[in-house]
Amino acid sequence: MKSRLEVYRGGFAEVWQRELGSSRPRSFAHRIAGSEVIVKQIDLYGKLDGHDGCVNTVHFNSSGDFLVSGSDDTQVIFWDWAAKSKQFSYPSGHTDNIFQARIMPFTDDRKIVTSAADGQVILGQVLENGGVETKILGKHQGSVHSLAIEPGSPHIFYSCGEDGFVQHFDLRSQSAAKLFCCSSFKESKQPHGSIRLNAVVIDPRNPNYFAIGGYDGYARVYDIRSYQQEASSYSDRPVNTFCPRDLIGTDNIHITGLAYSNSSELLVSYNDELVYLFQKNMGLGSNPLSVPSEHLQKLDQPQVYIGHRNSQTVKGVSFFGPNDEYVVSGSDCGHIFIWKKSGELLRLMVGDKHIVNCLESHPFLPVLATSGLEKNVKIWSPMSNNCVPLPENVQEIMDANKQGREDRSRITLTPDVIMHVLRLQRRQTLTYIDRRYTRSDLESDEEDERETFVLGFSDGDASSEEVLITPYGS
Repeated sequence: MKSRLEVYRGGFAEVWQRELGSSRPRSFAHRIAGSEVIVKQIDLYGKLDGHDGCVNTVHFNSSGDFLVSGSDDTQVIFWDWAAKSKQFSYPSGHTDNIFQARIMPFTDDRKIVTSAADGQVILGQVLENGGVETKILGKHQGSVHSLAIEPGSPHIFYSCGEDGFVQHFDLRSQSAAKLFCCSSFKESKQPHGSIRLNAVVIDPRNPNYFAIGGYDGYARVYDIRSYQQEASSYSDRPVNTFCPRDLIGTDNIHITGLAYSNSSELLVSYNDELVYLFQKNMGLGSNPLSVPSEHLQKLDQPQVYIGHRNSQTVKGVSFFGPNDEYVVSGSDCGHIFIWKKSGELLRLMVGDKHIVNCLESHPFLPVLATSGLEKNVKIWSPMSNNCVPLPENVQEIMDANKQGREDRSRITLTPDVIMHVLRLQRRQTLTYIDRRYTRSDLESDEEDERETFVLGFSDGDASSEEVLITPYGS
């Protein structure tokens, strides 16, 4: 018990009562976890070391006792986070970076689904002897950045991939069902007008609805019942879409992360833009480009969360607190941002030497798990005896992130670099259309994809900044 008591040091009598079972979990969570004072006392509890690569995904089981993580090293690790100890690990069966690892609920924590840059969706089944058996459930053409488990279901989950497809999985069946390919609302440079997807989430209040986001500005909401009725149809039929008014029709933006609140609010994180919170009445309908401009002006605008930067990686976004009182995001500056739902920045914590990508809230307690480019998972809890204020240089950090976003649109590339990027884009497009490679083609692609360019640009004074350009998903 000592390790668990250590998590809540600082005189939290109610936490101790919760551990003894004398306080009901729900009432405890509502009284304690949503307190602003508690959030201001959150500090680093510990680091979980064990991976040999960047940690791209963290996930608590439904009871909150254990945590699973996945990494570039293709290993999956099961943690007792409170004891800061590894329970077991296993080779996932993937051949490339793991992007998602999720523990299926009501399976006695014996079924873990994973997805990766190799396009595969794999089930890890924990056996009675402690071993793990892996099985390929499905495959996308391109990376699979996101999985979404139907709330309370031990069988059903979704995946979305860079091929634009959304797939539906039922562990009781032998194969995945392709629901549809996400298509552009306007003429697209992608083959067949498809949208590469980064995120899929399910509305916990009504699991018939799920949302997806990817390489345009629109978060799309779908009703699974329409696809169950027409199993053979692959048509893309969103029931609603969400996008900030000033981003409608904007090119060169895309969605990296989505999250639903328990009251069906939709949180959307944009690449090199901001985080927005949409209420249900802020939707644009099934085709946002057909909405009259006078109607757009009457729509309420989403709450905006500012200060961070989301440019170099595919970052998630999340709610925090028993009533989703807070919004949390990582940043390219290596900080964790925690905002009040009203948009006020409450906390700014150093979460990684480089970039914070993933944030996962504990299902009941004021505990947060994060990961980034470092090879560990960090656990955060109310460790501090005092309320921690925002750092003195908070405005400087936020201004630097804002400047980075603005400078990105003013970068001038040399003709040689522009031509090389265009060649890479053309090759990726051809790859998307026809994946029947020869071995020499594969080796050539791999050489190009490994290339990284560091570019310098000047904002007109003596100072300059380096910009790292890497292939997406690297």
